[in-house]
Amino acid sequence: MSNVRNFGATGDGTVDDTQAIRHALEAGDGMLRFPRGTYRITETIDIDLQGSGPHAIDGTGGTARLIMAGPGPAFRLVGTHGGTGDPSSAKGNVTADQRMPTVANMVIEGEHPEADGIELVKTLQLVVQGVLVRHCRHGIRLVQRNRNVLITDSHVYFNRGAGIYLDQVNLHQINITGSHISYNRLGGIRIEGSEVRNLQITGNDIEYNNHKEHKSDPVPTAEIYVDCSQPGASVNEITIASNTIQATASPGGANIRIIDSAGGQEFEPRLWAITGNIIGSQQNNVHLTRCHGMTLSGNCIYSCAERNLLVEDSHHIALSGNVFRRHTPSMGTGVRLVGCHDIAFSGCSIHDEHPEGQPTGASLLELVDCQRINVSGCQLTDGVPYGVDSVDCSGVLITGCTIQDTRNKPKSQSAIRFAGTGQGNLIAASSIGRGLDGRVSIEESASVQFDGNSR
Repeated sequence: MSNVRNFGATGDGTVDDTQAIRHALEAGDGMLRFPRGTYRITETIDIDLQGSGPHAIDGTGGTARLIMAGPGPAFRLVGTHGGTGDPSSAKGNVTADQRMPTVANMVIEGEHPEADGIELVKTLQLVVQGVLVRHCRHGIRLVQRNRNVLITDSHVYFNRGAGIYLDQVNLHQINITGSHISYNRLGGIRIEGSEVRNLQITGNDIEYNNHKEHKSDPVPTAEIYVDCSQPGASVNEITIASNTIQATASPGGANIRIIDSAGGQEFEPRLWAITGNIIGSQQNNVHLTRCHGMTLSGNCIYSCAERNLLVEDSHHIALSGNVFRRHTPSMGTGVRLVGCHDIAFSGCSIHDEHPEGQPTGASLLELVDCQRINVSGCQLTDGVPYGVDSVDCSGVLITGCTIQDTRNKPKSQSAIRFAGTGQGNLIAASSIGRGLDGRVSIEESASVQFDGNSR
């Protein structure tokens, strides 16, 4: 175990300990230990995994604090792994000497405006555990290529850029679990220009990741922000489960934002499961653009400035068992699908809790220019002006639903409206309440059939 104090580090927070830590790294035994104290550095501590062999950094139960007073990452761990997660793809000394580098039990703070926390390059089976990164530009940044990454039990807090940043990286197999990721100006978990597979985001508290606490200009971002608009970028095989994901409303912001490239030959991201989360308090809570092959199930999604769920130009998505609501009169609720097809919206509840209706004036479920939307087994109550508002849609099936205004004095215009053009729409076996203009409003150009409804 290489105690950095034995190599000249003072840990007094004033003296520049950069060279002493480098000396410990070069002459030590691979276990870089920081006793209690504050260690100030002005240049990146680069760890060459190929040359140094198995390596770990430990901050003695979190009692050690490292201040990065220069630009760049405090620690940069660099391997040579160019393969996959397949054991046979590891070449050279990757398996023997580069596997499982670890950064644990340490506080990293940025003092320079371009200081980052930890940067990972071509690593295999890396572990970040019990680390607090704060006041940096980016907290934990992954670039180029990495495989089999674990980020657990950590705090990534109040950084000027992204908390955990997958930046132009080819990365398969990454788990982010049990961590607090909050108050990061450009997003909690941000993915841009990357090829990512097998990402699990589970059991975290991810919140307030926008500009407000930084007192800076707003930048569109999200607690979980995925941008696949660059050529070659794709993010597939993803699970977001059992997290608390909440914020404050910010212009262009969302709790979960997923974007694919415009005009691409294929729709991505795909193979996503977003389930069992508490998601709330942003401009749009979940905002999906050009996505397909996804499930959004069993979430409680609450309080938006515009929509709980906004889905654009997407298809083959299952939206099931979600509760959409607002818990304060100043915010809103509701779901909006635009330019979508082949969407199953089932077993969901949307309720406007305010007696006067939403400040946005939006209906509870809005369908615009959509095809083959199946709305089944849902409860949509107290929608103003409508529970379901369908414009220029075909093949909308509303079955087994309760769509009513439960107020003593109804505010709804009607439970359902079909406007614009469209054909093949069906309302069946549903309980439809009366509004000011009746139960269902249908323009002459819209084709709607009725079968077995309570009217």
